[in-house]
Amino acid sequence: MNNVAIVGVTTWGITLAIMASKSQNNKITLLSRTEAEATNLSKEGECSRFLPGVRFPNSFTITSSVKDAISNANIIILAVPSHSFRRNIAEIAPAIPSHSILVSATKGLEMPNKLRMSEIVGEELSKEICENLCVISGPNLAKEIVVGKPSSSVVASNNIVNAQLVRDVLMQPTFRIYTSDDVIGVELCGTLKNIIAIGAGIVDGLELGDNSKAAYITRGIAEISRLGTSLGASAHTFAGLAGVGDIVATSFSKLSRNRHLGEQIALGRTLEQITYDMQNVIEGLETTRAAVELGELLGVELPITQAIYKILFEGMQPQQGIQELMNRPPTSE
Repeated sequence: MNNVAIVGVTTWGITLAIMASKSQNNKITLLSRTEAEATNLSKEGECSRFLPGVRFPNSFTITSSVKDAISNANIIILAVPSHSFRRNIAEIAPAIPSHSILVSATKGLEMPNKLRMSEIVGEELSKEICENLCVISGPNLAKEIVVGKPSSSVVASNNIVNAQLVRDVLMQPTFRIYTSDDVIGVELCGTLKNIIAIGAGIVDGLELGDNSKAAYITRGIAEISRLGTSLGASAHTFAGLAGVGDIVATSFSKLSRNRHLGEQIALGRTLEQITYDMQNVIEGLETTRAAVELGELLGVELPITQAIYKILFEGMQPQQGIQELMNRPPTSE
C-alpha cells in the first residue's frame, strides 16, 4: 500500500490525486491550505473553482493538517505554483519522513535567483530526501487527463527505482508515463516551453497562419534547447515528451493559459487586464524574465525570448517583435 500525499489544491494537483486514486494500492490524502477549505471540498465532493463537475473519489481524504497528510506518506507530490513552492516545502519539512519520495509537479523558476524546483528542495531539505526526489512534466493539460483522454508524461529522477515507483503509482490505461534520469532537462522543458506558448498565442492572435506558427515553434524549440543544454540538460530530452510534446500541447490548446495570454496580448488587451481575469498562475511571465537573464549570464542567444520579453514588459507591439525576428541577419539552421 502506498500512502500518497498531494500538496496543492490546484487543477494539476487534484488531477494527479485522482489518477493515483484509481489504484486500490494507493491511499490518497489531499492537503489543503486551511481547515475551511478542507471542509468545503469534502462537503462539495469536488473543486468547483478549478475542476467543476469532476467528482472526488470516495476514498479521498482531505485535510489541512500537515502532520496527518505527510507524516505517514511514502510519496509526497507537490503541485503548487512556483512562487509558493519554497514556502510549501518549508511548511511540510518537519513532517516529511526521511524515506519518502518527494515529487515536484511544479513548472517554473524561482526569482530572483532563477532556481529550478529541485534546487529549492536542495536548499530546504536534507540530502537523504533530496536523493529521493522525482520531477514530473510533459504535455499535461490537466482537464484532458482528468476526464480520461489519452495522455503521457515523464517522471525523472537520479534514482531510477524511485522514478519507476512514481510511474507505477500514477500510470493508468489513459495516462502513460515514461521514466528519465535527466532531472534538469525535464524541469527546464516544462518551464521554458511556456515562453514558446506565449509567442504561439501571439501568432494565433495576429492570424499569421500555419507556416508562421510552424516556423516559430521550431525555432523556439532550438532556442530553449540551446539554453537548456548550457544549463546541463540533455538535448535528447528537448526532443521528447517533456520538450516537443509539451510545447505542441501548450502552443495549440485552448486550455493553455500561456497561449491564451499571448493571444489576448495580440488582440490588444493589457497584461494587467488578462491576468486579472485568470484564476490560475501564468508561469510563463516570470520564466520569460528568468530566461532572458540566464541567456545574458551564459552568453546564449535567445532572440525569440527577448522579443517576447519586450512585448510583455517593455511595451513593444507584437507586430514589431515579429518584424525584428524576420529581419535578423541570415544564418544556417
